[in-house]
Amino acid sequence: MGCWNGGAPEPPQMCQGRLAPAYAICTLTGTYRDRYIGAMDSALHALADESRRKVLEVLRDHPASAGELADLLPIARPGASRHLRVLREAGLVEVRQEAQRRIYSLRTEALIEVDEWLAGYRALWQSRLDALHTEIARGKKARR
Repeated sequence: MGCWNGGAPEPPQMCQGRLAPAYAICTLTGTYRDRYIGAMDSALHALADESRRKVLEVLRDHPASAGELADLLPIARPGASRHLRVLREAGLVEVRQEAQRRIYSLRTEALIEVDEWLAGYRALWQSRLDALHTEIARGKKARR
């Protein structure tokens, strides 16, 4: 979908229903000025959809064909194909051709950047849960 008008003197273009400035980059997720969407942003966008998360859950256990994955989703095959394309472009899945079938498998490496970003939040919540556990233990001692 990407439309990039690097400042060339062309008529303004529409992107996501809005007028895109001459230096805008239009992507699947919207208009981003002066930069391309990052790998983590692509992964988060892909993970935001329930159907794509369902596909990743299946692929976590084993590779599957495009047809098998499409059958799991309550949408038409063209919609399932778009979901698979978003996952592939985000680097979350890889695809290989086997005769007439396209076999998808999970790429766990793509989740590393997201996991590293979330680590700070995990540490924050872990310290809060530890403090809560301490307070609960103090309350039990005080009641005795």
